[in-house]
Amino acid sequence: MNQPEKKQDLFDNPRFLSLAFGGFNIICILLLLFDFILHRHVTHEWESFTGFYALFGFIAYVTIVLAATLLRKFVQRKEDYYDVDR
Repeated sequence: MNQPEKKQDLFDNPRFLSLAFGGFNIICILLLLFDFILHRHVTHEWESFTGFYALFGFIAYVTIVLAATLLRKFVQRKEDYYDVDR
């Protein structure tokens, strides 16, 4: 008996993933280039540095990931925590 082919989702396609990541990289580079062209009305002096928001976003992302890694040590349960057979 023939087995039906498993449906491949959009995010399973390596060609789509490479195009998507390439597109995201191009968008990030364009936004960084716009930082040189556009004038921003800043409240604090440190906001006027070129690439400030890109750097701030990256640091915030890394901080959240590291905090989640530490938090996992406190909230993680054993693999058989919900097993009924005790």
